[in-house]
Amino acid sequence: MRFLTLSLLALMASPGAAADCPGNPAALGTARVLAIDPAQTAPVGRKQFPQTLPLESKEVLLTFDDGPSPGATDRVLAALQRECVHATFFMLGRNAAAHPGLAKRVLAEGHTVAHHSYRHPLLNRMSLERAEAEIDLGIAAVEAAVYGEPGGPPRTPFFRFPGFASSPALLERLKARGIAVFGADLWPGDWNPMTPKRERTLLLKRLTAVGGGIVLLHDTQAKTAAMLPELLRELKRGGYRIVHVVPSAVKDAR
Repeated sequence: MRFLTLSLLALMASPGAAADCPGNPAALGTARVLAIDPAQTAPVGRKQFPQTLPLESKEVLLTFDDGPSPGATDRVLAALQRECVHATFFMLGRNAAAHPGLAKRVLAEGHTVAHHSYRHPLLNRMSLERAEAEIDLGIAAVEAAVYGEPGGPPRTPFFRFPGFASSPALLERLKARGIAVFGADLWPGDWNPMTPKRERTLLLKRLTAVGGGIVLLHDTQAKTAAMLPELLRELKRGGYRIVHVVPSAVKDAR
């Protein structure tokens, strides 16, 4: 597997960027935008793959899976907006189709809209053809919900396998299509029963242990939505910096 190729490190925020956050001069803010070329980016996330994104010490990329979900996603977006933080949302096609207004809101508020299949099956337990059809159905549903135009390559060619259930053949298919695959570096396991406080404590402990990375959360989880405002404040107090990842084509179009 080839090493991660970085297309561009761009749009470094000025030290005063967080202070410019409307109504919250002490906001965490987004420290910088990391633009990558999906076609030249090997799968990232050290829980699944040999490499991760080129993040510096105490840099954090926040990612949310499985949404959009009314209620929980609304609260997650409100918490991110309050702190002027941008994240990446790996949407399920069926949820985007069911809640297009909420899917559009994610994009409108400056977040990256990425892909996570249509129904969340374990793709490595399906035939290659069925698995790729499931991926394509999810992409088409998200594109239709967010942009009103299904079909064609995804505008943001980022994909995360449900349950991290990839296979060498599927990874090769996505590589050939210029779609970057994201795993994760750490998570609190918010799919397990726990209180919001416990989730926040677990995540901060794991961040301290590894020093930053790609964080996996779920915007379908009420406890994650509940703990997020305090988590963002804790990240600020701990000296962590938020990185927002985008495809280089999106950055170049700005």
